[in-house]
Amino acid sequence: MPPSSPLRVALGGDHAGFPLKQVVAQRLGSPDMQALVTEVLDCGTNSDQSCDYPDFAIAVAREIIQGRADRGIVICGSGVGVSVAANKIPGIRAAICHDTYSAHQGVEHDDMNVLCIGGRIIGSELAFAIIDSFLGARYEPQERHQRRLDKVLEIERLGLKSL
Repeated sequence: MPPSSPLRVALGGDHAGFPLKQVVAQRLGSPDMQALVTEVLDCGTNSDQSCDYPDFAIAVAREIIQGRADRGIVICGSGVGVSVAANKIPGIRAAICHDTYSAHQGVEHDDMNVLCIGGRIIGSELAFAIIDSFLGARYEPQERHQRRLDKVLEIERLGLKSL
């Protein structure tokens, strides 16, 4: 089920993700995406010059945490680095998804708010399908999903003290 209103999406990536980020940005801004996306916030990078993936995970997360974006997409070479970095930020639930099922299930069950993609792993057509699945999904707070999410949020809040 699609979101009740179009989303504001923060998009970022490092040099390895730059080529895919560019085509993703173009597609997200196209008229075909207006039902899902109302605004795209470009968080860089803006070239293929070597740069550090944590900077872009932080930039995308900042947009979400400060309420300027509803969801985020971060692209690096494998998707691993941006996922690790983004998940260090309280309030961010990020995952690498290279298939459509994980992309929508991560939102529906785990309230995932950042999609991580490997620009050297998948091509643009698969990326578009994954992004559509991610953006079209809504969190479904069924009892078992909420119970599990509450445990994750408690870990985030207390760290190892909660274990």
